[in-house]
Amino acid sequence: MATEVMQGVYPILVTPFDEDSRIDEESLRRLIDFNLEAGVHGLGVAMGSEVYKLTEAERARMTRVVVDQVGGRVPVVINTGANGTDLAVHYSLMAQENGADALMVLPPSFFPAGAEEAAAYYRAISDAVPLPIFIQDVVASPISAGLAKRLAEECEWVQYIKVESFPVVAKVAAMVAEAGDALTVFGGAGGGYFIEEMRRGSVGTMPFCTQPEAFVNIWNRVQSGDEAGARETFYRYLAPVARLTAQGAGLFHGVHKEILVHRGVIRTAMVRAPAPSLDPVTRKELEALLEEMYP
Repeated sequence: MATEVMQGVYPILVTPFDEDSRIDEESLRRLIDFNLEAGVHGLGVAMGSEVYKLTEAERARMTRVVVDQVGGRVPVVINTGANGTDLAVHYSLMAQENGADALMVLPPSFFPAGAEEAAAYYRAISDAVPLPIFIQDVVASPISAGLAKRLAEECEWVQYIKVESFPVVAKVAAMVAEAGDALTVFGGAGGGYFIEEMRRGSVGTMPFCTQPEAFVNIWNRVQSGDEAGARETFYRYLAPVARLTAQGAGLFHGVHKEILVHRGVIRTAMVRAPAPSLDPVTRKELEALLEEMYP
């Protein structure tokens, strides 16, 4: 599937849970179709999927269900990063066995790796699993443009980078300028700077999965030269949600699951503990926003 250069809108799926905190497979399959029908170019399972709260068996099941429901229509990217090299290789092999088309790998962050350790980490994964690898550049363990270029040159399967360490827009520009000949650059951070990133050479984004039609609309408009229309869509649909989720640490998963419940895509907004609850005022703000955007 991932033989051509990946680009476009690759939403990160949430993991729907039932009232007993078990994976709700029916809702997950509905969520996948909801995104595919919006015209997304790929799908991912990563931090936005609460993957760090899943057991190893659940990780495998999640990948199998997503791959099965997608049915080869778009590439599936699975996050397999870990705080140990052997564990990251293990997760990557598991993703390959369950049908992933590509891997997204964040560097170790509990004890952040230096340049030599990072190179050895990515080299081990690349040597073990012949799938395209997205470096995930995150705040907790940022990757410089120079190091990203080195990783791409030393590791056969390191071919992409998802930039989401701050300042995101400046980091995308630096990454394209210094490493763009070796890596294909995607944006991240929820898609909040999607348009600015594309101006600076990013070829895609991995945003949340609740408003895929808005992200696809923005992508299509920018590709056709209608940036004014893209900005109109962004500020009408995406900016209000981004502002709301920024009101408190940890609100991201809960807010986006509430949106999907409102839109009839998933059955419950259950987020695995530990997770903050929406306070009454924020909940009312979200409800008013949803009634305005999706009455």
